[in-house]
Amino acid sequence: MFNNTKIKKRVDINEFVKFIKEFNKEYIECTDHTFVRLSQKQRKIFTCEELKRILFDEKPFLVGIQHNENYAVFYKHKNKNLKIILGINSQKINIVTFYYIEQWQIPKI
Repeated sequence: MFNNTKIKKRVDINEFVKFIKEFNKEYIECTDHTFVRLSQKQRKIFTCEELKRILFDEKPFLVGIQHNENYAVFYKHKNKNLKIILGINSQKINIVTFYYIEQWQIPKI
């Protein structure tokens, strides 16, 4: 079975940061699926605004494009590995989902 979420191509981190900063925060949206993995308590900590802040203010350590064309973006956040999945088109960025991962779950690309 083919894994659509496997990363097919690494993206230059500096190019990605530059690209993200060209977007107005108003065009970055959270989807219905963004917070589906979180409890109510966690939803008070991780808001859409907090995720936007991470995208604009923190530098990822790895960025890749998955086979399903979503971007997988990895950050060191509060001494943990945070993975954010983004759907990007010319009009907007959708934050599809996010979650903390273990060190061994970081892809080797």
